[in-house]
Amino acid sequence: MAIKLMGLTFLNGSSELRLMGTEEKDIKVVDPKDEGKGGFRATMFIFGLLTFESMGFVANMTSLVQYFLFVMHFDLETAANTLTNFMGSAFLLSLLGGFLSDTYINRLTTCLIFGFLEVIALILITVQAYSHDLLPSPLCPKDCVKGRIAFVFYTSLYLLAIGSGGVRGALPALGADQFNQKDPKEAKALGTFFNYMLLSVVLGAAVGVTVIVWVAVNKAWYWGFFISALAALVGFIIFAIGKPFYRIQVPGQSPILRVIVVAIKNRRLRLPDTPNELYEISDKVYMDSIHYKIVHTNQLRFLDKAAIVPKDIEPQPWNVCSVTQVEEVKIITRMVPIFISTIIMNTCLAQLQTFSVEQGNTIIMDKSLGHFQFPAPSIPVIPLVFMAFLIPLYEFVFVPFARKITHHPSGITQLQRVGVGLVLSAIAMAVAGLVEVKRRHQAIKHPDEPISLFWLAFQYGIFGIADMFTLVGLLEFFYKEAPVGMRSLSTSFTFLSLALGYYLSSIFVNIVNKVTRNITPSKRGWVEGLIPEDLNHNNLNLFYWFLAILSVLNFFHYLYWASWYKYKTEEPIEELNSKGGETTKEPIAELNSKEGETMTKEPIAELNKQGEEIKEPTAELNGRGEGETKEPNVELNGGRETKEPITESNERGGDDVPILHKEGNGEDAKTHHSEEKESNL
Repeated sequence: MAIKLMGLTFLNGSSELRLMGTEEKDIKVVDPKDEGKGGFRATMFIFGLLTFESMGFVANMTSLVQYFLFVMHFDLETAANTLTNFMGSAFLLSLLGGFLSDTYINRLTTCLIFGFLEVIALILITVQAYSHDLLPSPLCPKDCVKGRIAFVFYTSLYLLAIGSGGVRGALPALGADQFNQKDPKEAKALGTFFNYMLLSVVLGAAVGVTVIVWVAVNKAWYWGFFISALAALVGFIIFAIGKPFYRIQVPGQSPILRVIVVAIKNRRLRLPDTPNELYEISDKVYMDSIHYKIVHTNQLRFLDKAAIVPKDIEPQPWNVCSVTQVEEVKIITRMVPIFISTIIMNTCLAQLQTFSVEQGNTIIMDKSLGHFQFPAPSIPVIPLVFMAFLIPLYEFVFVPFARKITHHPSGITQLQRVGVGLVLSAIAMAVAGLVEVKRRHQAIKHPDEPISLFWLAFQYGIFGIADMFTLVGLLEFFYKEAPVGMRSLSTSFTFLSLALGYYLSSIFVNIVNKVTRNITPSKRGWVEGLIPEDLNHNNLNLFYWFLAILSVLNFFHYLYWASWYKYKTEEPIEELNSKGGETTKEPIAELNSKEGETMTKEPIAELNKQGEEIKEPTAELNGRGEGETKEPNVELNGGRETKEPITESNERGGDDVPILHKEGNGEDAKTHHSEEKESNL
């Protein structure tokens, strides 16, 4: 006989549990075919892709401004803005990849499709750099990119933005999916994965900004683009070979729109006195799925109206949402101020990638390293080398040490890690201003004795360490805190912050120039000029210090939102402890006070007296220390018995039979099997 409970259908004599509309399409059951897949064996292919793809992408990111200046004949401001707009578009389009991989196509397919577009774009750029007919005349001073030349140039450039952006939107979440968050060992490895992911990018980028940039600047630009295209192709081939080893998550529907619509529909309804009266589904559904049941929070209470159970109406997706779905939308909403607080840092990053390269490119900086002429775009290799050593040091020295003090699996929380990066970024911009003062003073007073290009390593090095903290911290934060079905979109917030930082960089340059023209004696903007040599007559140091002050103010803004944010807590299946019937309130994942290791996220399994694990979620020990009792379980919730349905083993066949609980005062409530009648609560 079928028994309906809160929109769920239980079938007597069977362990089948079927959802009535609201959750059926959203709760994804763990695929048994995924057993034996995933882990670091699978992510090795992802690390391979990141290494090879980063060679070309980062090389182009640092050298394209010179390509725009000396090949396409842009002025300095246009070259800087074109680069920042391209980079902003590439990171902004990661939202497209994240959305598609969460909703319509899986993350593996998303990466392969957009990876193909990225390779095609690099081939088009190579063809244009090789063909004289597709390049402006060397005699053309400016405004040379028109007609067919402009069409090929902007098509290839923004096709590259679409391809690389789509890959970045899906790839971090795909890699993190290889670690099951319900397995304590795999969950602990998640932070390590993100550190290794950054290390792969760093190693590839180091090769790109040295070998590929040197070839492009000293041999031919088309050779640099060709090597980038070849490296990306090799990376995606390696990535595709790993397909049999990946755990592939099936895309589903996001609850964001549904929760907002239902909350608006129920805006006139009164919220119940206790959150226990809001709609939620059975624990058993979450036990068998990759999803978690999330504890109710008191923030953003308006959204709770989406979980008010409608009277005399069968629960359907667009008239009621579960508490977990509402909390998922709350989580995404709480994340927004966090990612907004990191935009200023990425604006600073954009400035270093444009103006610092031009500082190194001026004729008054010594670019020699012995007999070797060091290309200015290769300056980022210095912080990359630092990061290549610091990331393993952070993973194998700092994290274990901090873990013993904080008992946190990652040593420090994700938001603490982001905060450290924000502080370091402000310091980096202050140092950049000081270096520019020295560079310009030397250029004016002693033009025949240029300072070394490697003075720029200070600002790059500090900012590289800041990026190590912030980028990995954000990726891990957005992945772990996000709902399972929105993890690609959530991790894309990291790249959305980068995108807005690049766009804001262009706006800052224009606004600062307009304002400072009216306050400087020379009537020139702080960062105004048509050729790199004009930097000697600008006030780039003041612009850097302005960004440093802005970064400090932004850090305090971040502190407010970070302290306001409440980390997601997965709700346990409450059990009676051994001290008199008190209900345990421990979250699913807690820290071992001795080892600092994460304990299992499945509290439904207990140990019997012989140390054997009991797999049944509601089984208790009988007086003999044997398996499960035949008597129905009674759970307490704040002095009242929980209204959540639990199951008891059927004496005839061991199948689960649902048991309904009535309210009580801490005593055993009367229970009854619902086989005799059908009830709708």
